[in-house]
Amino acid sequence: MYSFDVPQGRRLAQVISAILWCLFSGGPIFGFAALKPILVAEHVYEKSCDISINSTISGISNYALDPSMFGSLTTTLFQDIAGVKSSSEAKCTAQDLKLNMMFTVGAVLTNVSALAIGRLLDVYGPRFCGLIGAFFLYLACIVFIYAKDIEASPILSILDPYLLGYASMALGGPFAYISSFQLSNSFPHKSGTILALLTGAFDASSAVFLIYKILYTKSSGSFTISTFFKVYLLVPIFITIVQASIMPKDSYKTPPETTLCVGDVPESSSSTEAEASNSEHSPLLSQSGRRDSIGDALKQPYADEGEEALVKHSGGIFGILHGYSAEYQIKTPWFYLMCAFATIQMLRLNYFVATITTQYTYLFESVASAESLTHFFDIALPLGGVISIPFVGLFLDHCSTTIVLAALLAVSLVIGVLGLSGSFIAGVINVSIFVAYRPFFYTAVSDFCAKVFGFDTFGTVYGAIICTSGVFNFLQSVLDRLTHTTFNMNPIPINVTLVGLTFIIGGATLYYVHHQTGLYNQRKQRQMISSLT
Repeated sequence: MYSFDVPQGRRLAQVISAILWCLFSGGPIFGFAALKPILVAEHVYEKSCDISINSTISGISNYALDPSMFGSLTTTLFQDIAGVKSSSEAKCTAQDLKLNMMFTVGAVLTNVSALAIGRLLDVYGPRFCGLIGAFFLYLACIVFIYAKDIEASPILSILDPYLLGYASMALGGPFAYISSFQLSNSFPHKSGTILALLTGAFDASSAVFLIYKILYTKSSGSFTISTFFKVYLLVPIFITIVQASIMPKDSYKTPPETTLCVGDVPESSSSTEAEASNSEHSPLLSQSGRRDSIGDALKQPYADEGEEALVKHSGGIFGILHGYSAEYQIKTPWFYLMCAFATIQMLRLNYFVATITTQYTYLFESVASAESLTHFFDIALPLGGVISIPFVGLFLDHCSTTIVLAALLAVSLVIGVLGLSGSFIAGVINVSIFVAYRPFFYTAVSDFCAKVFGFDTFGTVYGAIICTSGVFNFLQSVLDRLTHTTFNMNPIPINVTLVGLTFIIGGATLYYVHHQTGLYNQRKQRQMISSLT
């Protein structure tokens, strides 16, 4: 189905509707730092604590909490913005670990589901995926609304309603968000703008729990989790109505006049690759007439820029593996080096989101200062994503892939170093860079996959990277437990290890891409010279 098959008014309504549901359901689970103090106030998992033995998290209970110690103007300002001044620390290590596990499971499911969603989107279309997303959001609402009843039930008490509810939200969001990508082709000449708006809505959705935290505080705790999710039911209801009424059953396709190059077969750097079978090397366009729907949705902005400009701006990397099967692409260092780099980055990002308060409580030796920084983070996270997207797009459009990867590595290392400092100002700078780096990272990885692997296999290859990264994110709970027990709440050993791995893996990835790009460009120049002679 092409855009000219559908009236303009209907297409506009579809885009607006998708932006709205992405704003409220795309990724609210990443606002966990704002939700966590409410869960503590609602006594979630408090039964895990033996109050007579351990009333507070180990290593935090000894901190002096005299407000006069940290009554700075900046600290007070951040507290007032969020509207929360009471301590949000868990009562014990067991409670804190279980709360953080909610986010770990949610982050893992969000990423792991990407591969399955891409496949379902190809086979059954965006309406089917959107309705599945609505189903999981319904399930999340019902579970949270009746969470206390589930805990009290002799039959259902074996279930963890909070973990189940958060996991359901984590699945509902990507189904609704990813199924919206194809709408970029509803207005082909505005496809880049539509993708930016959808991505911005996704980033801003982390503010859902920030808004809830403000309302919860203003209501003096009467606006409970159960009440909030009764209101939140409006989101899946809206998605269901819109999907059933105006949304397309099949994805919009890239206009037929759009063409992009298929890369040359790369010279093998090993005998194994050189002897790869014809089936591995044959272009997908000759194997199947059906295009990957996610890659097809992302193709138009690149086509609008022009093939020649893309090759130039990417440093010659554009098209290097276009036309190969996903099976072959996944066997190359282009894939597994980027997969390893994305895995360590995603682990660091999500670990920071889940543990920002406990990390800075130790570094600042002050619960109040750590909470102030967390409140700033709650506000900066959705704003940072929205504000940085246009600049990220400009950077990706005008810099080579090697420079983009170098910038990713450099900024990541700066964040890692700043995260070791006990200075409040360094913490604010760290958070400010972090919230801009997060969308930069995700956008750069998808841009890398589009330019290197192509659009026909984009859903499979990109989904495999995100899925693999998501699986390894379970290590987040291991790191969290080590911090609480082995290192007595000291986050520095874990962070130093993660920064070291970032330097090694990121450096190896950058070197390979730079080296192979040079070889690829030299081959193209030789081919051009030989064709002229």
